[in-house]
Amino acid sequence: MKLTINEVARSLDLPLSTVERWIRQGRIPIKRSGHTYTADRAVLKKWAKSHNLVFSTAELEPKEAEPAQGSETLLYAMQRGGVLHGIRGKTPAEVLASSVDAAEVLPPALKGALLDRLLEREHLTSTGIGKGVAIPHPRTPFAEEINRSVVVTCFLEEPIDYMAVDSRPVFVLFLLLSPTPREHLQILSRLSFCVRDDAFVAFLKDRPDTDDFFARIAAFEQALDQKGLV
Repeated sequence: MKLTINEVARSLDLPLSTVERWIRQGRIPIKRSGHTYTADRAVLKKWAKSHNLVFSTAELEPKEAEPAQGSETLLYAMQRGGVLHGIRGKTPAEVLASSVDAAEVLPPALKGALLDRLLEREHLTSTGIGKGVAIPHPRTPFAEEINRSVVVTCFLEEPIDYMAVDSRPVFVLFLLLSPTPREHLQILSRLSFCVRDDAFVAFLKDRPDTDDFFARIAAFEQALDQKGLV
């Protein structure tokens, strides 16, 4: 897949002027032909990873219509929530605060109340489900605040003691919000199916980029739908 210079800027979430400056400096693998600049997606993806830059072409792909309410999918909920890397904190409360603050999908007016409800839930019992994974969520749905489910994937900068059921340090959070109990259970069931797979957990430990992560989730959901398991 070839990308134009504008598509490169969008994929790297950088200003066009920055990309143009890097081209002049020879810092980025983009080819010039006359007045046209093109980049190979695979080459650019590898370069971005080596420079600790986020690279995603998800916004460039044609988007399918989202499912009707009542037929929610894990993939769409995760795409709405986005993938966050380098979440800091040494305690569950700190990483939850960092995750909520960094989640751009959440309206600023909602963040304070959400954090309070997440902490309230953790005080009851840890949402660390084992294998280094936690699925923090409020005790009750956000029926009036949101109308579609959201899963924010948060990779922690360093694993922490989350008081998980197996006592293993947690390295990734799946922050789950749903407008109804039905959608909450549907998304939670699909997510739980994924994290029961040891190969998937190993995949998560490599901190995959957004494109690879969503592709893996899509494959899981396809398998679920074909088998009619969830």
